[in-house]
Amino acid sequence: MSSSDDDMPLVGSRTKSAQPNGEWMLLLTPHDPKLSLRTLTRRCASAAHKSEDIIPESLDKAMDKANQPAKHAAPGISIRNGPVEDTTTHHAETNGKRKARAGMSNGVSYKDESDDPEDSIPLNKRRRVSNGKTKAKQDSPSDSDDAPLLKKNAKGKAAVPGKKPPKIAANDIGESEESDVPLQEKLAKEKAGIEKRAAKEAKALRKADAEAPAKKRTKKPDSEDDDVPLVKKKAKKAQTNGTSKPTPKAGKVAKKEDSDDESLLKTPAAKKKKDSKTPASAVGKGAKGKNMNKEETQDQEAEDEEEEYRWWEDPTKGDGTIKWTSLEHAGVVFPPPYEPLPKNVKLLYDGKPVTMAPEAEEVAVFFGSMLNSTHNVENPTFQQNFFADFQEVLQKTGGVRDRDGAKVDIKAFAKCDFKPIFEYYDAQRAEKKALPSAEKKRLKAEKDAAEAPYMYCMWDGRKQKVGNFRVEPPGLFRGRGEHPKTGRVKQRVKPEQITINLGKGAKIPAAPEGHQWKEVKHDQEGTWLAMWQENINGAYKYVMLAANSDVKGQSDFKKFEKARELKKHIDHIRQDYTNELKDDLMANRQRATAVYLIDKFALRAGNEKGEDEADTVGCCSLKFEHVTLKPPNTVVFDFLGKDSIRFYDEVEVVDQVFKNLKIFKKNKADGDEIFDRLTTTGLNKHLSNYMPGLTAKVFRTYNASYTMSTLLQQMISTGSIPEKIKDYNDANRKVAILCNHKRTVTAGHGAQMEKLGDRIKGCKYQKWRMKQMMLDLDPKLKKKDKRGPGFFELDEDLDQEWIQEHQKYLVEEQRLKIEKKFAKDNEKLQAEGEKEMKAKELEERLEVADELQRKFKKENKTGKVEAEGKSPSVEKLEGNLEKLDQRIQTMEFQAEDKENNKEVALGTSKINYIDPRLTVVFSKKFNVPIEKFFSKTLREKFDWAVKSVDEDWEF
Repeated sequence: MSSSDDDMPLVGSRTKSAQPNGEWMLLLTPHDPKLSLRTLTRRCASAAHKSEDIIPESLDKAMDKANQPAKHAAPGISIRNGPVEDTTTHHAETNGKRKARAGMSNGVSYKDESDDPEDSIPLNKRRRVSNGKTKAKQDSPSDSDDAPLLKKNAKGKAAVPGKKPPKIAANDIGESEESDVPLQEKLAKEKAGIEKRAAKEAKALRKADAEAPAKKRTKKPDSEDDDVPLVKKKAKKAQTNGTSKPTPKAGKVAKKEDSDDESLLKTPAAKKKKDSKTPASAVGKGAKGKNMNKEETQDQEAEDEEEEYRWWEDPTKGDGTIKWTSLEHAGVVFPPPYEPLPKNVKLLYDGKPVTMAPEAEEVAVFFGSMLNSTHNVENPTFQQNFFADFQEVLQKTGGVRDRDGAKVDIKAFAKCDFKPIFEYYDAQRAEKKALPSAEKKRLKAEKDAAEAPYMYCMWDGRKQKVGNFRVEPPGLFRGRGEHPKTGRVKQRVKPEQITINLGKGAKIPAAPEGHQWKEVKHDQEGTWLAMWQENINGAYKYVMLAANSDVKGQSDFKKFEKARELKKHIDHIRQDYTNELKDDLMANRQRATAVYLIDKFALRAGNEKGEDEADTVGCCSLKFEHVTLKPPNTVVFDFLGKDSIRFYDEVEVVDQVFKNLKIFKKNKADGDEIFDRLTTTGLNKHLSNYMPGLTAKVFRTYNASYTMSTLLQQMISTGSIPEKIKDYNDANRKVAILCNHKRTVTAGHGAQMEKLGDRIKGCKYQKWRMKQMMLDLDPKLKKKDKRGPGFFELDEDLDQEWIQEHQKYLVEEQRLKIEKKFAKDNEKLQAEGEKEMKAKELEERLEVADELQRKFKKENKTGKVEAEGKSPSVEKLEGNLEKLDQRIQTMEFQAEDKENNKEVALGTSKINYIDPRLTVVFSKKFNVPIEKFFSKTLREKFDWAVKSVDEDWEF
């Protein structure tokens, strides 16, 4: 593809000045207002290290000679799953002893592992990534953790690389290790096969698009509908919302010139077809009954008022500028005001209690109440940011004073003791937790009643559920990953900061007494109900509709429809960037290499960052130190990715891409950008030439969904529900591996596997006891049973030491159950106004646990087990054995699945990138309840997917 100088995506405008030596030097004019001062300074400083405009043919040939082609390359496949400290795999088996069921720790980390409430990122845009909390140990403490692990330090000594997990095992993707073909080669071949199939299908779809209009003109030559409105034109096509396989003859795929947003304008399916669809509550024969109303009683009130509205079958629901005509809601709910500490609870400074204004005391409480969150409060950046804001608040509110009223100057964070505050709030939490269940229910009912008016809004005359209608409470900002502003004080949001959006004729919700709203808008192009600007990053926070609302559902629907549209163009895109990998023009070659990396390895494109934002990068903003090249064709990526999470990956690329990266890094140093002729904006503008609305992030959704669709077509799933679920997870896992959705092994994985292993062994122990009971009823059974004497022997996984530990656990578990039941019965009596039971009653109940302990002691001594239960018989015990076998089989499937999934992010693929309609197809095709794949929240979010397709639908 030809390219002019105007098309070259540089940072600023280009001018060329003649140098004394006759060479041309590229100058940057930093006039782009979108770029931060930090970015411009860095780019101008590294202008001397800019790539050449044209790649000389001599350089290409020299690189070819220097770099020998890889013999066994597996391009497009990750060969490492990220660095972790401990590569030991904790299997279900334990070494005889029953270990304590506690979490595991992988060293100190200050990364926030939980989803932070202040990060109001929509679920469909969130990304689950490895938190990378185990960092590579360096020879020198000055080495940057963000530098490539294999890069040499300043002294010339090689830095010690972090331990990396083993390569993907064969059982991770359901392949056999018996073959002589290397696993990476198998994966590469499979991925190449999927890409060839995609290219073939793209040609067929384009051919169908070309033939469909011609057939229509042949049938109705006199019908010209140029003056017919677009919506009515679309309605005439009578397309279903993807309820059947699109074939070339049907011509059901939209034309190339049609916008992806217009996919919403498809006509509803024929009424007969619609009526025959499987209801959401009955997906799969294994669903527990046809009625799911018990789980959805909160939303039933809204649903009962009117007939179900299937917006995905409504041809009038396009993405026009007007999102609503009428909108009415009750506003937002504010957090309760701050309640000052009791007089006997004070912050200690240098060992002495100090008094301060309520505004400053509230900030001290923010830190003091979260001392149990060590990964935050022990983080030096968190401490520094908090203390700076705390001192600022103290100065504004008059400082602090001691008991005698003398002013105290708070200068050192180390002298501040927040323990009294923490102990007070910890006691408050414990007291709240210990409340009787009746009291908890009463408090919850009161809260729900107070918030009921805010839970729903009227949107175009329809009752829609509101997402988060609560204003964020003040506190300390945590952020994600290594955020530079972690620990900063999130200020209390006041009504004067909040803008309300509603219809012109709607009643304006009343602001809290003594306050008023910042502004009342009637923005019909916006889907938000209220908004305000937070003080940490200056970001705007919005109150939106719930995930299962029409508007949110349409957003997800459009996202996956756009990925489906990419099917028709993917072959051209891949062919073009493959050709441009050898382009003489540096800008074109960089762009082609970037698209290759985004398509093959699911790298994010990357965006420019502001002065105070975390210095995170993506493909287009990769710097010299973020990429390490290992001949013949291995590339190591190591950088701070989205949400300030460390991204580490080791991949094999085709020889041309390896050579290109080597050229892009030539004559550059740390801080220089590898793709210095490319910006995210320029890349997305280029991609939009193939298809309206196409951006780099669409490739992730397309690759995951298309791969899953291909695997589903090839799949034959049989057996029990757990076996079918494992088949689905195997396919999902293969998608995650092929699309590089990885994560590091979580700290608690070993403990979880150990706990699951103990449960399996516990069931095996119960089996052995039942077999011994059968012998107690019929001692001759051991000789006459067809299964032989070995059937009654102790399982080889069990030994006496483990059995005794397990027996102690069972006795203790029995005690806890009895004590909990006793406390619950007393709560009930107290609520009914009756007299509580005495402690003697508890002692009598605990006699059951004591009896169990004596029974185990006797069994260990005699080696015999007496038959238990009412009217025990061999037949009944045989039935119980079958049930235990089924439980063991189910748990063993779960253990295998969990172990195989430890290094791949299945949730990331399933929720964000695989079209949810494909999961519904599997559910209906193989009769597995959709509840096994989607939680209640996800079923609400993807309600459109559950109700819009049948088992024959294809992506």
